[in-house]
Order: sequence, then structure tokens, then C-alpha cells
Amino acid sequence: MSHPAAPQLALMRAALDDLRTGRASIADLCSAWRARSDVMNALPPRYQQVAEDLLGRLEAGSLFTEESCSFSQKDLTDSLSTWLDKAQQTLASD
Repeated sequence: MSHPAAPQLALMRAALDDLRTGRASIADLCSAWRARSDVMNALPPRYQQVAEDLLGRLEAGSLFTEESCSFSQKDLTDSLSTWLDKAQQTLASD
């Protein structure tokens, strides 16, 4: 049986998909993810630390018009997708 917060991951994945397809901004994604305190509180603390680090780098990278070599938006969104996969596995095992 999955954790009650697990369905909220779908909202987080939708926000990520919206960013990737240009239907949302980085600010929209960060706001949507940070609003999911139910998910963050259900996961071990390191998950929130990693998510916040990735979101912070996305926000910092958005200040540049070109992709910075240290903040590739594609790499960061790929990492957020991996984060979602691992979070789903963790919540499913609870």
C-alpha cells in the first residue's frame, strides 16, 4: 500500500512536465514543488534538501539568458524527474 502523500507526486510531475513543454515558468515549478509540504514531510529529510538544492539551481540558472555550464536546465529537470522516481519508490515502501 502506498503512502497517502504519494498521489501528490503526480502534481509535482505535472508541474515538471509543464516546465519542460513551456507551459509554465521555473517560478511556477518551484512554487508548485514548495507547496507540497505533505510530500516533503513524508520523505526522509535528505529528499527535501536535494529538492531544494535542485530548485535553487534552477532559479539561479534562470537569471541567465543562455544556459550556464554549471546550471543546465535540462540536467536539472532530469534530476528532478529522478528525484520523483525515487520519492515514489520510498513512499510506496512505507
